[in-house]
Amino acid sequence: MGAGFGRGVSVVLPATHLVAQATSQVTRTRHTWGPATPCYGLHRGRVEDSRRDREDRDHQPTQLCGQRDHDRDERTEDPRDLEPRLERRESPALVRIRCVALHHRIEGLLSHRCSGGNPAGEQHLSEQAAEEQTLVDGVLAGQLRALAKSITLVESRRAEHKQRAGALLEALLPHSGRAMRVGISGVPGVGKSTFIEALGLYLIDQGLKVAVLAVDPSSSLTGGSILGDKTRMERLSQSTSAFIRPSPSSGSLGGVAEKTREAMLICEAYGFDVVIVETVGVGQSETAVAGMTDIFCLLQLPNAGDDLQAIKKGIMEIADLIVVNKADIDPRAAQMAKAQMKSALHMLRPASPNWTVPVLTLSALRNDGVAEFWAEIERYRATMLASGEFESKRRHQALAWMWEMIDSGLRARFRDHPEVKKSLPTLCMAVEEGQSTPSAAARRLLGYLG
Repeated sequence: MGAGFGRGVSVVLPATHLVAQATSQVTRTRHTWGPATPCYGLHRGRVEDSRRDREDRDHQPTQLCGQRDHDRDERTEDPRDLEPRLERRESPALVRIRCVALHHRIEGLLSHRCSGGNPAGEQHLSEQAAEEQTLVDGVLAGQLRALAKSITLVESRRAEHKQRAGALLEALLPHSGRAMRVGISGVPGVGKSTFIEALGLYLIDQGLKVAVLAVDPSSSLTGGSILGDKTRMERLSQSTSAFIRPSPSSGSLGGVAEKTREAMLICEAYGFDVVIVETVGVGQSETAVAGMTDIFCLLQLPNAGDDLQAIKKGIMEIADLIVVNKADIDPRAAQMAKAQMKSALHMLRPASPNWTVPVLTLSALRNDGVAEFWAEIERYRATMLASGEFESKRRHQALAWMWEMIDSGLRARFRDHPEVKKSLPTLCMAVEEGQSTPSAAARRLLGYLG
């Protein structure tokens, strides 16, 4: 019963399926089926008949469903008992009319239930809509409090918050897309936070506004996260032109958080000129940040490996810019690492035919090489815009984002399926005790989805 119903629409549904669905929905609202009247109405006195139902009832003979039905005690009937009467005594046209009336009546009941059955529920929904509009207006007006609350809303895992977050993002989407998205990644201890602070301060001196979305690893044992990146960027966090938001990875793979894209969109709508995404300390396969930023910068350390290590596939071949940090500790080792990287890049297929990946050396602690680094990013942006790859890359990223949301939604619906919830503990125990193979248990659970 859904999008197909309306005036003049010819729809024929099996009577058993229709009434069974109606019974299931109405029972949840504690209404009962009354006597089998010609219009198959709900319990008399609980729901007012629609105008069309009353007209139909007035023009139908009283023997349509039998006088004994009117004298029957009020009770809940099996919907399957109604099917013979529908088939024997009512024409298909009349059945369709009653289907439409029943559809609208049940929709009214469901909305009545969702609003709590009183004006207070509707008032609560209107208050939520007003709050969402307040957040949208605050973000567009440059209010940091609204920005932080909006990111908190999209990161929430509560069902009602997800719906509100979707409406918020839809409202902010037309105002996003003007910032330069920079992804910063590297192994633990490479100096990502120190480098980002030096870069952020440099950009603020150039008159730009900077947002930093730092992802901190979550404990696989306790689920907690330190979120200490903002503490490391003490000077940058004091600037009114900067915003630093640490977020836990919460088990998400790829070095980023689950809602990093959404947070980046909100920061762009706020009006930041540069959005920097700092990943957790990564290895060779954590490359998710490259799929959501305009340029992916990889930080390396001197004396971190030989030529063979440099040409290994993975994160190296998708980097748009490579930086050897902490060059002040051992300048000779830094220059050697730079030469190794350049040599290795010639053996890898470039990600873009219009861009040769540069390798830089710098010292974030001493602010040496930061200006040269940003000059390379501006050159990259100009090159990609001229070739058309900049917009093409963003379009592909948006499509990939859609598929990731589909995958995430399917996993959530799978876990929320009633049969899956019922069978999952038993099957998990069977797999742990060796009574069932993981593949057989997975097939059985997936079979519930049809």
